[in-house]
Amino acid sequence: MIRIVLAAILCCGAVLVASRASGETVVTAAQVNGTWKTKGGEFKIWALSQKMLQVEFSGTYEYKSPEGPNVNTGEGRGVASIEGDTAIFKPDAAEDECRITMKFANGNLVVTQTGTCGFGNNVTAEGTYKKISSRKPKFESGEGD
Repeated sequence: MIRIVLAAILCCGAVLVASRASGETVVTAAQVNGTWKTKGGEFKIWALSQKMLQVEFSGTYEYKSPEGPNVNTGEGRGVASIEGDTAIFKPDAAEDECRITMKFANGNLVVTQTGTCGFGNNVTAEGTYKKISSRKPKFESGEGD
């Protein structure tokens, strides 16, 4: 008998899901909520419900040109769907084929990107991100701390 235990959503996004006896890895809101960084990018994430995350991404690509150091930038925001430990995110203004997969594992956020997402030249969301804050992020939309 497979017993499934789902936790209720608590105030302020305290819990996404607690556990599943079937062995599927799940994450709590406390594990996903906050600001995540890597050398060339930042994700701001906040659980809206058991299945939805508010997400903002900003990224950079630094390079040297004959004129000196230069940087390309890109950003995206929207709502991601999450199941288990993996969220799928397509920024609101991105191309239809854009798909950003965010896997929460071992205290890291591992991100892969497929398709054209409309970021700056050579800017990508891909990488392994470390959490730098568990506080509710300040989103460009004006929400958060």
